[in-house]
Amino acid sequence: MAIGAQRDIEQTRQQLARWIRPRLAADDVQVSDITAPWNGFSNETLLFDVTWRRGATTRTEQLVARVKPPVHVFPEYDLRKQYRAMELMETTGVPVPRMRWYEDDPAVLGAPFFVMDRIAGAIPPDNPTYHVADVCAAFAPASRRALWLDGLGHMARIHRLDWRAAGFAWLDQPQWGPTGITQQLGYYRHYLGWATSGRPHPTCDPGLRWLEEHAPRNEPLALSWGDARIGNMIFAEDRCVAVLDWEMAAIANPEADLAWWLFLDWHHSSGLGVPRLDGFPGPAETIAAWEAHVGRRAEHLAYYEVFAAFRFAVIMIRIAALTEAAGLSIPENFAVENIPSRRLAELLASV
Repeated sequence: MAIGAQRDIEQTRQQLARWIRPRLAADDVQVSDITAPWNGFSNETLLFDVTWRRGATTRTEQLVARVKPPVHVFPEYDLRKQYRAMELMETTGVPVPRMRWYEDDPAVLGAPFFVMDRIAGAIPPDNPTYHVADVCAAFAPASRRALWLDGLGHMARIHRLDWRAAGFAWLDQPQWGPTGITQQLGYYRHYLGWATSGRPHPTCDPGLRWLEEHAPRNEPLALSWGDARIGNMIFAEDRCVAVLDWEMAAIANPEADLAWWLFLDWHHSSGLGVPRLDGFPGPAETIAAWEAHVGRRAEHLAYYEVFAAFRFAVIMIRIAALTEAAGLSIPENFAVENIPSRRLAELLASV
Protein backbone atom coordinates (compact mmCIF):
# COMPACT_ATOMS: atom_id res chain seq x y z
CA MET A 1 0.00 0.00 0.00
CA ALA A 2 2.29 2.76 -1.25
CA ILE A 3 0.44 5.67 0.30
CA GLY A 4 2.47 8.28 -1.48
CA ALA A 5 1.57 6.80 -4.85
CA GLN A 6 -2.07 7.77 -4.24
CA ARG A 7 -1.20 11.46 -3.95
CA ASP A 8 -1.65 14.03 -6.72
CA ILE A 9 1.92 15.31 -6.91
CA GLU A 10 1.11 18.53 -8.76
CA GLN A 11 -1.60 19.44 -6.29
CA THR A 12 0.75 18.61 -3.40
CA ARG A 13 3.45 20.82 -4.93
CA GLN A 14 1.09 23.78 -5.03
CA GLN A 15 -0.26 23.14 -1.54
CA LEU A 16 3.21 22.95 -0.03
CA ALA A 17 4.36 26.11 -1.80
CA ARG A 18 1.36 28.09 -0.51
CA TRP A 19 1.81 26.72 3.00
CA ILE A 20 5.58 27.31 3.20
CA ARG A 21 5.60 30.85 1.81
CA PRO A 22 4.41 32.68 4.97
CA ARG A 23 6.61 30.50 7.16
CA LEU A 24 9.68 31.69 5.26
CA ALA A 25 8.33 35.25 4.95
CA ALA A 26 9.33 34.90 1.32
CA ASP A 27 8.28 36.91 -1.73
CA ASP A 28 8.05 33.77 -3.81
CA VAL A 29 8.24 30.02 -3.11
CA GLN A 30 8.55 27.21 -5.64
CA VAL A 31 8.39 23.54 -4.70
CA SER A 32 9.90 20.98 -7.08
CA ASP A 33 11.24 17.44 -7.43
CA ILE A 34 8.70 15.83 -5.10
CA THR A 35 9.17 12.12 -4.58
CA ALA A 36 7.25 9.81 -2.27
CA PRO A 37 9.37 6.74 -1.50
CA TRP A 38 7.67 3.60 -0.21
CA ASN A 39 7.65 3.64 3.59
CA GLY A 40 5.39 0.70 4.39
CA PHE A 41 2.66 1.47 6.89
CA SER A 42 4.68 3.61 9.28
CA ASN A 43 4.38 7.00 7.59
CA GLU A 44 4.12 8.84 4.32
CA THR A 45 7.34 10.66 3.48
CA LEU A 46 7.61 13.38 0.85
CA LEU A 47 11.03 14.53 -0.33
CA PHE A 48 11.11 17.86 -2.13
CA ASP A 49 13.14 20.94 -2.98
CA VAL A 50 11.96 24.43 -2.11
CA THR A 51 13.34 27.50 -3.86
CA TRP A 52 12.41 30.79 -2.24
CA ARG A 53 13.13 34.46 -2.82
CA ARG A 54 13.29 37.24 -0.27
CA GLY A 55 14.25 40.56 -1.81
CA ALA A 56 17.41 40.02 -3.84
CA THR A 57 18.23 36.74 -2.11
CA THR A 58 17.27 33.38 -3.62
CA ARG A 59 17.90 30.06 -1.92
CA THR A 60 17.12 26.41 -2.55
CA GLU A 61 16.75 23.93 0.28
CA GLN A 62 16.04 20.21 0.41
CA LEU A 63 13.26 19.31 2.83
CA VAL A 64 11.24 16.32 4.00
CA ALA A 65 7.59 16.18 4.99
CA ARG A 66 6.30 13.37 7.20
CA VAL A 67 2.54 12.95 6.83
CA LYS A 68 0.31 11.04 9.22
CA PRO A 69 -0.85 7.89 7.40
CA PRO A 70 -4.56 7.06 7.06
CA VAL A 71 -3.92 3.64 8.64
CA HIS A 72 -1.10 2.79 10.98
CA VAL A 73 0.66 0.03 12.86
CA PHE A 74 0.21 1.35 16.39
CA PRO A 75 -3.09 1.85 18.25
CA GLU A 76 -2.40 5.59 18.33
CA TYR A 77 -0.28 7.50 15.86
CA ASP A 78 1.12 10.56 17.64
CA LEU A 79 2.90 12.53 14.94
CA ARG A 80 3.44 15.49 17.22
CA LYS A 81 5.31 13.21 19.64
CA GLN A 82 7.87 12.47 16.92
CA TYR A 83 8.24 16.14 16.04
CA ARG A 84 8.57 17.22 19.66
CA ALA A 85 11.11 14.51 20.48
CA MET A 86 13.38 15.46 17.57
CA GLU A 87 12.91 19.18 18.25
CA LEU A 88 14.12 18.67 21.83
CA MET A 89 16.91 16.40 20.65
CA GLU A 90 18.35 19.26 18.57
CA THR A 91 19.68 20.82 21.79
CA THR A 92 21.42 17.68 23.07
CA GLY A 93 24.16 17.07 20.52
CA VAL A 94 22.51 13.87 19.27
CA PRO A 95 22.29 14.39 15.49
CA VAL A 96 18.75 14.84 14.16
CA PRO A 97 17.40 16.82 11.21
CA ARG A 98 16.53 20.44 11.95
CA MET A 99 12.81 20.54 12.60
CA ARG A 100 11.09 23.31 10.67
CA TRP A 101 7.32 23.34 11.13
CA TYR A 102 4.41 21.27 12.39
CA GLU A 103 0.89 21.41 10.95
CA ASP A 104 -2.16 19.93 12.68
CA ASP A 105 -4.72 21.06 10.12
CA PRO A 106 -5.55 18.18 7.71
CA ALA A 107 -6.85 20.68 5.13
CA VAL A 108 -3.34 21.31 3.78
CA LEU A 109 -2.18 17.79 2.81
CA GLY A 110 -5.13 15.69 3.93
CA ALA A 111 -3.58 14.84 7.33
CA PRO A 112 -1.31 16.44 9.95
CA PHE A 113 2.34 16.64 8.94
CA PHE A 114 5.69 18.14 9.83
CA VAL A 115 8.61 19.41 7.78
CA MET A 116 12.30 18.96 8.54
CA ASP A 117 15.60 19.46 6.77
CA ARG A 118 16.78 16.67 4.51
CA ILE A 119 20.11 15.18 5.57
CA ALA A 120 22.45 13.92 2.87
CA GLY A 121 23.53 10.33 3.36
CA ALA A 122 22.40 6.72 3.17
CA ILE A 123 19.99 4.69 5.31
CA PRO A 124 20.71 0.94 5.61
CA PRO A 125 17.57 -0.64 4.09
CA ASP A 126 15.15 -3.17 5.54
CA ASN A 127 13.93 -4.64 2.25
CA PRO A 128 16.09 -6.02 0.86
CA THR A 129 18.06 -6.23 4.07
CA TYR A 130 21.25 -4.20 4.43
CA HIS A 131 23.12 -7.50 4.72
CA VAL A 132 22.62 -8.09 1.00
CA ALA A 133 22.06 -4.67 -0.60
CA ASP A 134 22.91 -1.00 -0.65
CA VAL A 135 25.46 0.90 1.42
CA CYS A 136 26.54 -1.78 3.91
CA ALA A 137 26.95 -4.45 1.26
CA ALA A 138 29.17 -2.10 -0.72
CA PHE A 139 31.40 -1.25 2.23
CA ALA A 140 34.63 -2.98 3.18
CA PRO A 141 34.44 -4.89 6.50
CA ALA A 142 36.34 -2.14 8.34
CA SER A 143 33.76 0.45 7.25
CA ARG A 144 30.89 -1.78 8.32
CA ARG A 145 32.47 -2.09 11.74
CA ALA A 146 32.96 1.67 11.98
CA LEU A 147 29.35 2.33 10.89
CA TRP A 148 27.94 -0.12 13.45
CA LEU A 149 30.00 1.18 16.35
CA ASP A 150 29.36 4.84 15.49
CA GLY A 151 25.62 4.21 15.34
CA LEU A 152 25.77 2.30 18.62
CA GLY A 153 27.69 5.16 20.21
CA HIS A 154 24.98 7.63 19.23
CA MET A 155 22.32 5.34 20.67
CA ALA A 156 24.27 5.16 23.93
CA ARG A 157 24.56 8.94 23.89
CA ILE A 158 20.75 9.09 24.02
CA HIS A 159 20.83 6.77 27.03
CA ARG A 160 23.30 8.99 28.87
CA LEU A 161 21.11 12.09 28.58
CA ASP A 162 19.57 13.62 31.67
CA TRP A 163 16.08 13.13 30.26
CA ARG A 164 14.39 15.32 32.83
CA ALA A 165 16.75 18.24 32.28
CA ALA A 166 16.46 17.77 28.52
CA GLY A 167 12.66 18.11 28.73
CA PHE A 168 11.56 14.53 28.02
CA ALA A 169 9.53 13.89 31.18
CA TRP A 170 6.34 14.15 29.09
CA LEU A 171 7.17 10.72 27.59
CA ASP A 172 6.31 9.12 30.92
CA GLN A 173 2.88 7.46 30.55
CA PRO A 174 1.55 6.54 34.00
CA GLN A 175 -1.80 5.47 32.54
CA TRP A 176 -0.08 2.20 31.48
CA GLY A 177 1.71 1.52 34.75
CA PRO A 178 3.84 3.14 37.47
CA THR A 179 7.19 3.15 35.70
CA GLY A 180 9.65 1.46 33.35
CA ILE A 181 8.91 -2.06 32.17
CA THR A 182 5.57 -2.18 34.00
CA GLN A 183 4.46 0.79 31.93
CA GLN A 184 5.76 -0.76 28.73
CA LEU A 185 3.97 -4.04 29.40
CA GLY A 186 0.74 -2.21 30.17
CA TYR A 187 0.92 -0.47 26.82
CA TYR A 188 1.71 -3.67 24.90
CA ARG A 189 -1.10 -5.54 26.64
CA HIS A 190 -3.39 -2.82 25.26
CA TYR A 191 -1.70 -3.03 21.84
CA LEU A 192 -2.04 -6.83 21.69
CA GLY A 193 -5.74 -6.70 22.53
CA TRP A 194 -6.29 -4.02 19.89
CA ALA A 195 -4.30 -5.86 17.20
CA THR A 196 -6.05 -9.20 17.80
CA SER A 197 -9.50 -7.73 18.58
CA GLY A 198 -9.28 -9.71 21.81
CA ARG A 199 -8.73 -13.09 20.14
CA PRO A 200 -6.13 -15.48 21.63
CA HIS A 201 -2.65 -15.54 20.10
CA PRO A 202 -0.59 -18.73 20.56
CA THR A 203 2.78 -17.05 21.10
CA CYS A 204 2.09 -13.45 22.16
CA ASP A 205 -0.30 -14.41 24.96
CA PRO A 206 2.19 -16.72 26.74
CA GLY A 207 4.95 -14.25 25.91
CA LEU A 208 3.15 -11.46 27.71
CA ARG A 209 2.44 -13.69 30.71
CA TRP A 210 6.13 -14.65 30.95
CA LEU A 211 7.23 -11.03 30.66
CA GLU A 212 4.85 -9.91 33.38
CA GLU A 213 5.90 -12.75 35.70
CA HIS A 214 9.64 -12.16 35.22
CA ALA A 215 9.77 -8.37 34.92
CA PRO A 216 12.93 -6.92 36.53
CA ARG A 217 12.43 -4.62 39.49
CA ASN A 218 14.03 -1.29 40.42
CA GLU A 219 15.49 -0.74 36.98
CA PRO A 220 17.38 2.35 35.86
CA LEU A 221 15.30 4.68 33.70
CA ALA A 222 16.58 6.59 30.71
CA LEU A 223 15.36 8.05 27.47
CA SER A 224 14.66 5.04 25.26
CA TRP A 225 14.74 5.72 21.52
CA GLY A 226 12.39 2.78 20.95
CA ASP A 227 12.98 1.74 17.34
CA ALA A 228 16.73 1.53 17.85
CA ARG A 229 18.55 0.22 14.78
CA ILE A 230 20.91 1.32 12.04
CA GLY A 231 17.96 1.28 9.61
CA ASN A 232 16.66 4.37 11.43
CA MET A 233 19.90 6.29 11.02
CA ILE A 234 21.40 8.30 8.19
CA PHE A 235 25.08 7.69 7.53
CA ALA A 236 27.61 9.76 5.65
CA GLU A 237 30.09 7.06 4.73
CA ASP A 238 30.50 5.21 8.06
CA ARG A 239 29.46 8.05 10.37
CA CYS A 240 25.96 8.59 11.74
CA VAL A 241 24.65 12.05 10.83
CA ALA A 242 21.01 11.70 11.91
CA VAL A 243 18.87 9.58 14.24
CA LEU A 244 15.31 9.17 12.92
CA ASP A 245 11.91 7.69 13.82
CA TRP A 246 10.97 8.44 17.41
CA GLU A 247 7.42 7.07 17.42
CA MET A 248 8.34 4.33 19.94
CA ALA A 249 10.29 6.64 22.31
CA ALA A 250 9.65 6.14 26.03
CA ILE A 251 11.15 6.49 29.47
CA ALA A 252 12.39 2.97 30.12
CA ASN A 253 15.39 0.77 30.80
CA PRO A 254 17.83 1.52 27.95
CA GLU A 255 18.64 -2.20 27.74
CA ALA A 256 15.37 -2.42 25.80
CA ASP A 257 17.04 -0.41 23.02
CA LEU A 258 20.17 -2.55 23.08
CA ALA A 259 18.10 -5.74 22.86
CA TRP A 260 16.02 -4.30 20.01
CA TRP A 261 19.21 -3.26 18.17
CA LEU A 262 20.55 -6.83 18.42
CA PHE A 263 17.22 -8.51 17.69
CA LEU A 264 16.52 -6.48 14.55
CA ASP A 265 19.98 -7.23 13.21
CA TRP A 266 19.41 -10.94 13.89
CA HIS A 267 16.05 -10.67 12.13
CA HIS A 268 17.65 -9.00 9.09
CA SER A 269 20.31 -11.71 8.80
CA SER A 270 19.87 -15.13 10.41
CA GLY A 271 16.14 -14.66 10.81
CA LEU A 272 15.81 -14.20 7.06
CA GLY A 273 18.31 -16.96 6.30
CA VAL A 274 20.87 -14.40 5.10
CA PRO A 275 24.57 -14.55 6.06
CA ARG A 276 25.62 -11.67 8.28
CA LEU A 277 28.13 -9.43 6.55
CA ASP A 278 31.76 -9.57 7.67
CA GLY A 279 32.91 -6.61 9.72
CA PHE A 280 29.80 -6.03 11.80
CA PRO A 281 30.65 -6.64 15.47
CA GLY A 282 28.87 -9.59 17.03
CA PRO A 283 26.58 -9.48 20.08
CA ALA A 284 29.33 -9.85 22.68
CA GLU A 285 31.41 -6.98 21.30
CA THR A 286 28.31 -4.85 20.79
CA ILE A 287 27.17 -5.37 24.37
CA ALA A 288 30.66 -4.62 25.72
CA ALA A 289 30.86 -1.42 23.66
CA TRP A 290 27.44 -0.25 24.89
CA GLU A 291 28.38 -1.02 28.50
CA ALA A 292 31.56 1.02 28.11
CA HIS A 293 29.57 3.95 26.70
CA VAL A 294 26.91 4.03 29.43
CA GLY A 295 29.17 2.96 32.31
CA ARG A 296 27.14 0.04 33.61
CA ARG A 297 26.38 -3.62 32.91
CA ALA A 298 23.52 -4.86 30.78
CA GLU A 299 22.02 -7.02 33.53
CA HIS A 300 18.69 -8.01 32.01
CA LEU A 301 19.47 -8.46 28.33
CA ALA A 302 18.05 -12.01 28.13
CA TYR A 303 14.73 -10.67 29.44
CA TYR A 304 14.75 -7.80 26.97
CA GLU A 305 15.50 -10.15 24.08
CA VAL A 306 12.19 -11.87 24.86
CA PHE A 307 10.56 -8.43 25.10
CA ALA A 308 12.00 -7.49 21.69
CA ALA A 309 10.66 -10.66 20.08
CA PHE A 310 7.28 -10.11 21.74
CA ARG A 311 7.02 -6.47 20.63
CA PHE A 312 7.93 -7.34 17.06
CA ALA A 313 5.48 -10.25 17.06
CA VAL A 314 2.68 -7.93 18.20
CA ILE A 315 3.60 -5.44 15.47
CA MET A 316 3.49 -8.27 12.91
CA ILE A 317 -0.10 -9.09 13.88
CA ARG A 318 -1.09 -5.59 12.87
CA ILE A 319 1.07 -5.60 9.72
CA ALA A 320 -0.59 -8.86 8.66
CA ALA A 321 -4.03 -7.28 8.99
CA LEU A 322 -3.01 -4.14 7.11
CA THR A 323 -1.35 -6.12 4.33
CA GLU A 324 -4.43 -8.26 3.86
CA ALA A 325 -6.73 -5.22 3.93
CA ALA A 326 -4.60 -3.57 1.25
CA GLY A 327 -5.16 -6.56 -1.04
CA LEU A 328 -1.50 -7.54 -1.05
CA SER A 329 -0.27 -11.12 -1.10
CA ILE A 330 0.23 -12.59 2.35
CA PRO A 331 1.21 -16.10 3.54
CA GLU A 332 -1.47 -18.14 5.26
CA ASN A 333 -1.73 -17.49 9.02
CA PHE A 334 0.93 -14.79 8.76
CA ALA A 335 -0.13 -13.18 12.04
CA VAL A 336 1.32 -16.26 13.77
CA GLU A 337 3.68 -17.82 11.24
CA ASN A 338 6.26 -15.05 11.01
CA ILE A 339 9.88 -14.69 12.06
CA PRO A 340 9.42 -12.72 15.31
CA SER A 341 6.58 -14.96 16.48
CA ARG A 342 8.58 -18.12 15.82
CA ARG A 343 11.59 -16.63 17.58
CA LEU A 344 9.45 -15.68 20.56
CA ALA A 345 8.25 -19.28 20.84
CA GLU A 346 11.88 -20.51 20.72
CA LEU A 347 12.98 -18.09 23.42
CA LEU A 348 10.08 -18.98 25.69
CA ALA A 349 10.97 -22.66 25.32
CA SER A 350 14.54 -21.97 26.40
CA VAL A 351 14.00 -19.77 29.45
